[in-house]
Amino acid sequence: MLRLSVLTIFPEFFAGPLSLSIPARAAACRAVEYRIVDLRDFTHDRHRTVDDYPYGGGAGMVMKPEPFFEAVDALRPTGPVVLLTPRGTPFTQDHARRYAGCEELLLLCGHYKDVDQRVADGLATELVSLGDFVLSGGEPAALAIIDATVRLLPGAMSDLDSAYSDSFFDRELSAPSYTRPVEYRGLSVPEVLLSGDHKRIADWRREEGERLSRERHGTSGVA
Repeated sequence: MLRLSVLTIFPEFFAGPLSLSIPARAAACRAVEYRIVDLRDFTHDRHRTVDDYPYGGGAGMVMKPEPFFEAVDALRPTGPVVLLTPRGTPFTQDHARRYAGCEELLLLCGHYKDVDQRVADGLATELVSLGDFVLSGGEPAALAIIDATVRLLPGAMSDLDSAYSDSFFDRELSAPSYTRPVEYRGLSVPEVLLSGDHKRIADWRREEGERLSRERHGTSGVA
């Protein structure tokens, strides 16, 4: 079982998404245990303060280091401690596969302008980003990482082979998918997919995936 913990000032953000679809199924079959931890429980003033003004001046508020350190001390994680930050390494399918093989994973969600750098330097074992854009907090990024990870756990999906045929699973992009009807509003399913010739279908899917990958990267070859 993967013990997946999230440190956040908005624990209610996760209640709905983790109770639905594959994240819920993964928990129901005991492939994962979620622990959503309120960072404010590790503050010591009556306002439960988690942020303060930045040293050196400037706009916005910075999340304080103490609640993060005290929460991690209490959780005593043995697996990756991941701070979600635009400064991090872009999250990929390789991350999801590695996290799915762990016994424990802790995600640290920032908010406001920034998180005190000492959290990155003294607590996090990894810094991870969803891409070159800024979210209002780490919570949406954490949900994306959770979903990408737990769907790879045994029992989370009714057909695990479906995950193996996804984009970025030992390949770049996967080929387009089609289902019934054969024709809809003048748009038809490619003939090869109706042929019953498994080799031709496999070749078409590989070639289409490679073509889409080249177009995605704007190159003549798969990057």
